[in-house]
Amino acid sequence: MSNRLTMPNDLRAFWMPFTANRQFKENPRMLVAADGMYYTAADGRKILDGTAGLWCCNAGHNRPKIVEAIQKQAAELDYAPAFQMGHPKAFELANRLVDIAPKGMDHVFFTNSGSESVDTALKIAIAYHRVRGDGARFRLIGRERGYHGVNFGGISVGGIVTNRKHFGTLLTGVDHLPHTHMPAKNAYSKGQPEHGAELADDLLKIATLHDPSTIAAVIVEPVAGSTGVLIPPLGYLQKLRKICDDHGILLIFDEVITGYGRLGAPFAADYFGVTPDMMVTAKGLTNGVIPMGAVLVKKDIHDAFMSAPDGTIELFHGYTYSGSPIASAAGIATLETYKEDGLFERAAELAPYWQDALHSLKGRRHVIDIRNLGLIGGIELEPIAGKPTKRAFAAFLSAYEKGVLIRTTGDIIALSPPLIIEKSHIDTLIGTVGDILDHLD
Repeated sequence: MSNRLTMPNDLRAFWMPFTANRQFKENPRMLVAADGMYYTAADGRKILDGTAGLWCCNAGHNRPKIVEAIQKQAAELDYAPAFQMGHPKAFELANRLVDIAPKGMDHVFFTNSGSESVDTALKIAIAYHRVRGDGARFRLIGRERGYHGVNFGGISVGGIVTNRKHFGTLLTGVDHLPHTHMPAKNAYSKGQPEHGAELADDLLKIATLHDPSTIAAVIVEPVAGSTGVLIPPLGYLQKLRKICDDHGILLIFDEVITGYGRLGAPFAADYFGVTPDMMVTAKGLTNGVIPMGAVLVKKDIHDAFMSAPDGTIELFHGYTYSGSPIASAAGIATLETYKEDGLFERAAELAPYWQDALHSLKGRRHVIDIRNLGLIGGIELEPIAGKPTKRAFAAFLSAYEKGVLIRTTGDIIALSPPLIIEKSHIDTLIGTVGDILDHLD
């Protein structure tokens, strides 16, 4: 008999993240198991995973190599101190990440989440300029509607109002680029939209306002995910790269969502042919199984810190669990699973079918835009007057009842299935969403 706990006897103690707690606890949706493309709900129903968990289970669920690696590591070395000590698997994982990273990104700093990775990258950026004697560079530039986790640095450079408004003045010296969503010109674009590259020029306006010599770094998501799948216009990221180069500004890509195969390449940097100075990653690094993040850094940034006197700590930053043994083992096994199953290539091959399926929903009730790239999709719905988010959340609840897990943000349905998805799963997923749209109020 299974000892699986299907329903806790009391829901009160757990304060759930990003959740309407009172509503959830009146009618809880409990997942108790997962395998392949499916979750199992507490009532025994199979739930098709249309979101790779939370953008993180890129290789699907219950992958044998990852499970075995965690089990073996827990029995061999459960924990090792991260400060002034090391263990082999952290170094091995770092080497393997460098092997698949864009050329020149030769060093890795481990964290425990995307939020920690963002704050790590921001701190490295400011400290980098200081160790080079350029301490006037302290400003950080984010983007409207950007999501960079929930720590103070991340919500400061982030641009989602509800994530910021309750938490005071945040970091000083922060400004924001405009977002790239231009529905009047780009609605229903397939892949990258044609219009909007000129929005990158706003970085020049910000630089003129503040003086470019005061700007340390710009951070953007190559594809903005949590705000509702905003695809960069053709040429936009290339323009940002050039402006940053021209003015000595570091460019940071937040690849927490786009990293590890989501676009059919190891990283969005590879897909777009634009190499940033740092890449922020997490989620797919361990297939979502164990919390872990990693900041990939160009060699010259790392080496600037190595001029400190011998025997001194070069960067006063880190976490108790940076590169922990079990997380490192999970990361290595995850990268091996991606490679052995050819999942990055698989995502690229499925992308056209995914695109056609998504755009078949054009014309359904309340749909005002559809966006896609790689195995990411966004379906924007017309909001109910005076009740923002209600229509999309109703779609989320209906999908769950019909055996499909989707994600909603605002009035946008966001889809990001595991890279192991089959065409038949795509048909089921999109067919179910289409049926739900047809019956939405």
